[in-house]
Amino acid sequence: MDGAPESPKDIKELIKKGVGIEKYHPSPHDWRDHFVYSLLVDRFNDHRVSFQSYIKGKTRAVEREISEGDKWQGGTLKGITEKLDYIKGLGCSAIWLSPIFKNRDTYHGYGIQNFLMVDPHFGTLEDLQELVREAHKKEMYIILDIIINHTGDNWAYPDGYPYYYGPTNFRFGSWRRGDGTDGIQEISKIQWPDDAVWPSEFQNHEWYRRRGEITDWSIPEVVRNGDIGCLKKLDTTSGEVLSALIAIYKYWIKAADIDGYRLDTVSHVEAPTVALFCSAIREFAQRLGKTNFFLFGEIVGDDYFINSFIGRNTYIPGTNKRFASLDAALDFPLYYVLEPVIKGFHSPSELRNRYEQLELIPRDHFETSRYFVTFVDNHDQIGRSPKARFLYNNPLEKQAVLAIGYLLTSIGIPCIYYGTEQGFNGGGDHDKYLRECMFGGNWGAFNTTKHHFFKPDRYIYKEISKIAEIRKKEPPLRVGRQYFRETSENGHNFRYPVDGRCTLAYSRILDDVEVLVAMNLDLERRNDFITVDSALTLPGRMMINLLSPGSTYNVVKINQRNTVQVVLPSHEMAILKLKE
Repeated sequence: MDGAPESPKDIKELIKKGVGIEKYHPSPHDWRDHFVYSLLVDRFNDHRVSFQSYIKGKTRAVEREISEGDKWQGGTLKGITEKLDYIKGLGCSAIWLSPIFKNRDTYHGYGIQNFLMVDPHFGTLEDLQELVREAHKKEMYIILDIIINHTGDNWAYPDGYPYYYGPTNFRFGSWRRGDGTDGIQEISKIQWPDDAVWPSEFQNHEWYRRRGEITDWSIPEVVRNGDIGCLKKLDTTSGEVLSALIAIYKYWIKAADIDGYRLDTVSHVEAPTVALFCSAIREFAQRLGKTNFFLFGEIVGDDYFINSFIGRNTYIPGTNKRFASLDAALDFPLYYVLEPVIKGFHSPSELRNRYEQLELIPRDHFETSRYFVTFVDNHDQIGRSPKARFLYNNPLEKQAVLAIGYLLTSIGIPCIYYGTEQGFNGGGDHDKYLRECMFGGNWGAFNTTKHHFFKPDRYIYKEISKIAEIRKKEPPLRVGRQYFRETSENGHNFRYPVDGRCTLAYSRILDDVEVLVAMNLDLERRNDFITVDSALTLPGRMMINLLSPGSTYNVVKINQRNTVQVVLPSHEMAILKLKE
């Protein structure tokens, strides 16, 4: 990059700097209208290089150097700007960027060394501003991944040895030097910009919990207080720490016109802290005219645990009130059941049970879909062993279309992880296998190097874009209520499918409009009868398949049920609506 970007050194300088945009871009009316594209900046696109296109079946695999997966690969913010049309062509209108802040030796962005600087590997503040500006011109939005509970490996415990979780604080050792060595113990010896951590307020060892690495992920107290490996946990119960974090993330909205934040590792933070942070950020965004700034988080747990962090469900000690916290959470309960159901390994009853759990938590049926960002692949695949993308060891690419098709037609805000649309199938004993380069580089997908994967003519990409376009045109698929449907092979005996090889069917209903989604999860062609709403979809009417407008289906009454018989080849789907 052309020199290091300027960065405030402390919170006072940050406030004085007053970097801002002349006119701020308004928020979307409803985030359910959008399809999110998640990417790792370092692995998406490097604007400075150009490689040949990958051709399935023709491009030769190579023996990649395994250590390359742990190294910086060269993706840039300008590279993302170059590919906005590629992302929009898929049907995505919001982009979730991995952390873009200056890191200490971590390409993925989660080891922050300077909260107020764009990492020079990625570019400059001006590059970020340009990306946001160009995205807004295309009616797209930018969401930053942020961290509020830990920093990078910016200091060491005494003697530099690993310290494992303990019941009380350990002594502080020394700050890391920019040259990778330890030994800075006096603040006066810290040199700008690569030593220690910035802004300078974070050079206070009392701001850290100092309890050593997490040793038992099943104990909430250990998870909240312990370091995530070498990443040092902040004491977010401190008002000073929380105020500094709020000031930092206000700055990025003001400086770059950001549209939303995804909060990393929310499970590691006390719910009241998250609520206070979100309230402050939300009010600041409102002042700038961003009336629906999006705040969603990574919360690994069941629906009751997730529920304590979203909506107006968080109690602040010492008050008698509920506070608004996150707008939404990543839907981990769905993530854990969707893949085996789509692949036919588990019964669809597991999918239905996931939504029955939601109904146990009092919530307006229409509003439920606001609270979840749904996904199948992501950058770390928590809970999976081995770490694996949806298509790992799976040649049935149509199943990937069904999985993303489900996200696009079920409740929630759908999110796709970069590369899924190109059939990426990485997997192994480490996160790096989930983080292949889209642009080529030395860590490309399918054991390749120096071949890019930006191919809009790829089957998966084309099919996903078709479904996304239908979702855009059909409000029930975005905000409607959802009901699973009974099916029958013979037209007489109806039930909810229990065998994994079946037709999975569900309706989205908004007011008086029903849209029926049917997916063949079988390896064979299916010809099942599916129930529809008895008051809205009446016998004698005809439904059309929005994915194939020439295909029509008559609504008939069988055994007091309104039904349609849907013929589907293996691993294909239909989206049906009454013909007008």
